Amino acid sequence: MPHEFNYGFDKLTIARLIAICSGKLNGVLNKETIGKINKSQEQVQQIVDKNKTVYGVNTGFGILANTPISAEDTALLQYKILQSHSVGVGESISIEIAKMMLITKVHSLAQGYSGVQLKTLERIIWHIEKNIIPVVPEKGSVGASGDLAPLAHLFLPLIGLGEVFYNGEKISSTAMLQKEGLQPIQLGPKEGLALINGTQFILAHAAKAVFRMHNCLEAADIIGAISLEALTGTKAPFDERLHQLRPFEGSKLVAQRLRLLLNDSAIMQSHVDCGRVQDPYSLRCMPQVHGASRNAWLHLKELTEIELNAVTDNPIIFSENDTISGGNFHGQPLALPLDYACFAASEIGNISDRRCYSLLEGKWGLPMLLMKDLGLNSGFMIPQYTTAALVTENKTLCFPASADSIPTSLGQEDHVSMGSISGRKLNKVLDNLEYILAIELMSACQAIEFRKPLKSSEVLEFACTYLREFVSFATEDRIFADDINKATSLIQNFSFVEKVNAFAKEKNILLNDGFPSFSL
Repeated sequence: MPHEFNYGFDKLTIARLIAICSGKLNGVLNKETIGKINKSQEQVQQIVDKNKTVYGVNTGFGILANTPISAEDTALLQYKILQSHSVGVGESISIEIAKMMLITKVHSLAQGYSGVQLKTLERIIWHIEKNIIPVVPEKGSVGASGDLAPLAHLFLPLIGLGEVFYNGEKISSTAMLQKEGLQPIQLGPKEGLALINGTQFILAHAAKAVFRMHNCLEAADIIGAISLEALTGTKAPFDERLHQLRPFEGSKLVAQRLRLLLNDSAIMQSHVDCGRVQDPYSLRCMPQVHGASRNAWLHLKELTEIELNAVTDNPIIFSENDTISGGNFHGQPLALPLDYACFAASEIGNISDRRCYSLLEGKWGLPMLLMKDLGLNSGFMIPQYTTAALVTENKTLCFPASADSIPTSLGQEDHVSMGSISGRKLNKVLDNLEYILAIELMSACQAIEFRKPLKSSEVLEFACTYLREFVSFATEDRIFADDINKATSLIQNFSFVEKVNAFAKEKNILLNDGFPSFSL
């Protein structure tokens, strides 16, 4: 990855977005981009000077599109649009998501079709580099004229209003500007509209979800393989020939990963002639179920990366005499795949819970509830209650927000995407999924210890050993919430997947070989 990213010029990917957000990649404006920005801003100024009527430049907004605004009031109009649209409610979104919104907005505006001033973009980039991030409420966007309310809050600090996170604390933008010795920006014609029209709230949530969901999918394959070993399941359903007969990319990838994860397992070899005909679906159908969720994830990833490089404000300025008031701000292209990915993530939790349950039944040589001294001890019975609760909560979050539409702006905006809700819901489902997978990991590693002295494959043995650095084998009941939180942190911070992948690579086991489209 290069050390610099040229806004409005280079292709923005999810990996690059994460890198800019974390400070590993520096976002800049090159000379060519600056030229396009200045040219577009000059074209807007010419529209004002020649008193040509263009929506949002010298007219009102939404249902007030036919209300003319005088040349002397065009600057005040941009100030007031940020004020009037700052109607968000609820908790503030994370600093990371808000920062992603800033980055993606700069990249969109810097392409030179939005008529913004160079100094405005430079101030936004200053916020990104200084990590002085606006406070943005999580609720209030219907995802149609873009994410109007959250974007209005995001850019209030430009005009000296709103709040920011400053050195870890929320303070007023006025106080921040005083501390930094800066003045508010005087917005020019169209700038307020360019700032609040766009899909950056939906987009930031989508990008974050793509990153997190990929980690969960990777973890689910590894953890599912440990569960299969603990339950002495067979790897026959993962045969490559079988999946070539129904060649979905996700299914083929998961089957390949499971074959590699289970290769050279002494546990697997120990029961080849056991006489068991079939495993439960939660084991046997991992390629089909995990794979279907992989396909949904890939669809979301592909559409998110299109949106990362799109111009989504309105109107679009092609020249002084060529402006189009269209609908690139509408969130539907992301709302639908976000809802689809929500079901896909929920299903990974659903099948994971079924494996947790199977591990507790006391079949195939495992002690019931994964503990030998029962009665005084409840064993791993109660952690599965938690997975059951989280799975059900995820199911309630699966109602597709994009299936609904409530007209706004007195009917001018008569179909809205609700994609902001889709993005928030998906990330809530992922919150729960990380806990579910962590509980399966704990249960599977507890179970596989009862197969000793037999060993699994090198990779799966490493995965269990890595968990044991944080969560010990349980011989009696304890406060399992502490163990769950420790195991979940390994999923949340990506360390479990990263460590296992790194170990596999050292052993020349390429778990995703041949599937570059599934990488970030």
